[in-house]
Amino acid sequence: MNIDEQAIRTLVATWMEATARGSLDEVLELMDDDVVFLGPGRPPMRGKADFAAATRAAEGQNRIDGSADVQEVRVFGDWAYCWVQLTVAMHPLDGGAPTLRAGPAMSVLRKTQSGRWVILRDANMLAPVK
Repeated sequence: MNIDEQAIRTLVATWMEATARGSLDEVLELMDDDVVFLGPGRPPMRGKADFAAATRAAEGQNRIDGSADVQEVRVFGDWAYCWVQLTVAMHPLDGGAPTLRAGPAMSVLRKTQSGRWVILRDANMLAPVK
């Protein structure tokens, strides 16, 4: 595994850990300013500001934890893609039953001028687990 692939795997792990801690600022640092998130049944979420607004709107409702099993990372110079199998559990803070979602996600990443990898595009196909 080369240094770029390891850096991308670390980014995925950091995202999951920061999300579990509720560290929005840390998650925002892992994405490009022009990030776009695609998901089924919803319009594209464009930019860090939209992501932050959606996250803040949901604050205080759930504790989120999950796992990300990296299936594939391919690096092409300053561009890469990463396929991850995600499992996410949302535990309502009011004590309700948790919601479990799972499925694949595919991210396109780019390396910044400082050498950091950031997510530029993400297509997330999580679906409810019954």
